[in-house]
Amino acid sequence: MPLLTVTNLSKTFDEEPVVNHVSFEFEHGKTIALIGPNGSGKTTILRMLAGLLRPTTGTVQFNNRQSHEDYRSFIGYLPQCPIFYSWMSGQEFLTYCGELTLMPTDEANEVADRLLDKVGLYEVKDKRISTYSNGMKQRLGIAQAIIHQPKLLLLDEPVASLDPMGRREVLTLLGALKKEMTILFSTHLLMDAVQISDELLLLNKGCIVESGSKNELSAKYQTATIELEFYNNLEGYERKVQQLPSITNSYIKKNTLHVTTSNVTRAREEIFEAALHENWSLTHFTILPTSLEDLFMKGVTVT
Repeated sequence: MPLLTVTNLSKTFDEEPVVNHVSFEFEHGKTIALIGPNGSGKTTILRMLAGLLRPTTGTVQFNNRQSHEDYRSFIGYLPQCPIFYSWMSGQEFLTYCGELTLMPTDEANEVADRLLDKVGLYEVKDKRISTYSNGMKQRLGIAQAIIHQPKLLLLDEPVASLDPMGRREVLTLLGALKKEMTILFSTHLLMDAVQISDELLLLNKGCIVESGSKNELSAKYQTATIELEFYNNLEGYERKVQQLPSITNSYIKKNTLHVTTSNVTRAREEIFEAALHENWSLTHFTILPTSLEDLFMKGVTVT
């Protein structure tokens, strides 16, 4: 049974569609990355799922409840730019957040202690938030988002503004939290998404253009670039290689012929067979696999 089912979700501002008939679903215990360039609609989708924006059209069904039922008590949400009371300590802030969920003060204080330890801030729990680094603030923000033990954690660009150390700390924390709850987070950094997510939702111009696991998308779109070098007549060899059935594209750069193929094994066989029978002056052959990052940059998500 899906934890969340989104059907034809749309949002229009001033007659301009920002999110355009988006549909997806995912199960309990998954970590899902909503990936897309800036301005693709990621934040708007998360705000609608968190109940902070009313959709123009479409429905959101949570844990098999009716679409009109309020499920916000089961949601934890951290915006891209969270706001803290900088004069508070981390302990005071989390205790206050617990009290906002109607926890008794003693219980909220105990939960705050436990969460500060979980997110690696226990040693600085009594220091003012104004002294925290950006990475520490982000981990504190995640702690407040899960203080009520939500079933679904929504995070908007949780590592976008962090330095490499802060990014590593937050990604490590998310890797631990994914064992305890379902996580949906937005990012424009595909490498970070692939590192901790089970499934990817690729978004562009308000539309989901692809979805699936890393392995599924790699298998579906996997191509490779083959680098070829010859003694001479590079342009002539390019014309010959372009005639091979397995080759989809080619270009010359720095005295090297680059060809792309979706069937590496067949392309290698065809190139070597032609080189042998036609006595090509082939001096160099290298296969360079195309990564998922390359697919993202070349247009799987940019239409």
